[in-house]
Amino acid sequence: MGVVPVKPLAWILFFVAACACLVPAGAATPREIIARAVLAEDAAVKRELIGQLMGQADPAIAPLLEAWRTDALFIFTAPDGAKIPVVLTGEKDEAGTQPAARIDTGTALTAATGQPLRLVVADLAAADHTSSLRRAMKAVLDLADLAAPEPAKRIKAILTIGLAQDVEKLPALKARLGIETDEDVKRALRESIALGQLKDADDAVKLASLLELKELRSLASTDFLKRSLKESEDAKNPVLVRAAREALRAVESHRASVDFFGTLFRGVSLGSILLVAALGLAITFGLMRVINMAHGEMIAVGAYTTYLVQNIFGSGITIPFFGFSLPIFGLNLTGPAYQWYFIAALPLSFIAAAIVGIGLERSVIRFLYRRPLESLLATWGVSLVMQQGLRLMFGANNVQVSSPTYLSGNWLVNDVILGWNRVFVIGFAMLIVFGMWLVLTKTPLGLLIRASMQNRTMASCMGVRTERVNMLTFGLGSGLAGLAGAFLSQIGNVGPSLGQGYIIDSFMVVVVGGVGSIGGTILSAFGIGGIDQVLQQYLPYIAPGLSWVPGIGGFLQNLAQDAAVFGKILVLAGIILFLQWKPAGLFVTRSRSLED
Repeated sequence: MGVVPVKPLAWILFFVAACACLVPAGAATPREIIARAVLAEDAAVKRELIGQLMGQADPAIAPLLEAWRTDALFIFTAPDGAKIPVVLTGEKDEAGTQPAARIDTGTALTAATGQPLRLVVADLAAADHTSSLRRAMKAVLDLADLAAPEPAKRIKAILTIGLAQDVEKLPALKARLGIETDEDVKRALRESIALGQLKDADDAVKLASLLELKELRSLASTDFLKRSLKESEDAKNPVLVRAAREALRAVESHRASVDFFGTLFRGVSLGSILLVAALGLAITFGLMRVINMAHGEMIAVGAYTTYLVQNIFGSGITIPFFGFSLPIFGLNLTGPAYQWYFIAALPLSFIAAAIVGIGLERSVIRFLYRRPLESLLATWGVSLVMQQGLRLMFGANNVQVSSPTYLSGNWLVNDVILGWNRVFVIGFAMLIVFGMWLVLTKTPLGLLIRASMQNRTMASCMGVRTERVNMLTFGLGSGLAGLAGAFLSQIGNVGPSLGQGYIIDSFMVVVVGGVGSIGGTILSAFGIGGIDQVLQQYLPYIAPGLSWVPGIGGFLQNLAQDAAVFGKILVLAGIILFLQWKPAGLFVTRSRSLED
């Protein structure tokens, strides 16, 4: 039995794979091919038969080849002398026998009478295999996902080959490119083929691959292009050097575009969260002149409500409650029914935060109207109490709220990742803004709120129960904060101090937009959110260039290492300067009683 060299063997296998798409409809099934390969006497015939499996999507291929490689595939000799390849299935009985299944059909092995046969491992001969045959099997297994029914799985397998620059698998990729119908998979195939051809000894092939990568603007090819550029410079090949530089410039230009639009998308999503959190604050601050430092804890209440609803839809949860264990039983839902937990959590988060807000207004804030400093100190104390209460109930560590399947994926648009959870936040924030407009302009409550905001004394004289309006308005604002908390639970972890990271930003949104102005709040929320994300993205690139500034250059360069902190500092400084120019914010709410 001769030994076939590795590379010629690989080329033979890939040539067979390239021709696989031309096999007629009546060709043997993968099971039949494997059965014939097991029984073949000649090693070259075995390898040729195994090569026919390359690129095929039959789910039986991988387990059967794996069983063959691990000596779990056997040859059964029937009473008439026929040899039948089989695998043993099921558990052994007391006599050590197991049911067997035929390789060629996948059906149970039966006797002439039709009764299923049970076999003993020791009585069977394992199918033999050599190192070259195992390499052929591995080549088939490595490419099994190229024909997977799911495009995402095919793309992953293709890119794995491309990033490894496995030139021996290029014929299989080219064969797949000829029959592939999905455009995204075709692009991945072109990219992987081009990456593999960068290692070709022929300069014309290298040049063609560089031109292909320039057209594709593949972000994953950056390091490969840099390596190719260096190799071309070392070889003093000006044509390849110019092509590599042009391809690298095209990729870097595309990367800058992806970073810009990705940052813009994240800024809009952050602005949407700030908008929902600040809407209620804008109304309560504009109506009652109360500086509510516990507004952040309303966000945390909404987030923890989402966490509780998730557990109620699942197996339940036990929480400590003033020294006692409070069991909350779950519905033990699974599958699609469980995935609806987040939709159910949205109104419950609003209601829970609204109830807490109404309780806070009735117990504390109602006594502090027209006393902003006292309300600030009192609500700050309330926020500390609420944070400690959340720690006692849920622990000091963050808890994880899993995203439902319909919010866990993403869209890839020209290499810009659009997460479904962030898209949902943006869309729902717009829906909330529309709902708030309807409430304020089309409902009796909105009429009373607007009347009280314009002239509280006159509204009271006209019979408006301003105390009730204050209570409902505060509950509405707190409920909106609870919705913001539900959104935040889908983007990060939930903890007792969750709201503290957004309370300052919410106040900045309200002040910049104009106290009591809904339109100003919308503009400032997206503006502050977008600027914050832009600064975090680009400060690490800008700050090193400021090292020459006397006195503060080194400070800025060091501070830029934490771009998030530096970005917030710059945003705050910009807001301070803006308020020096327009102290009342973007839009001024005109009222006779605004100075009360």
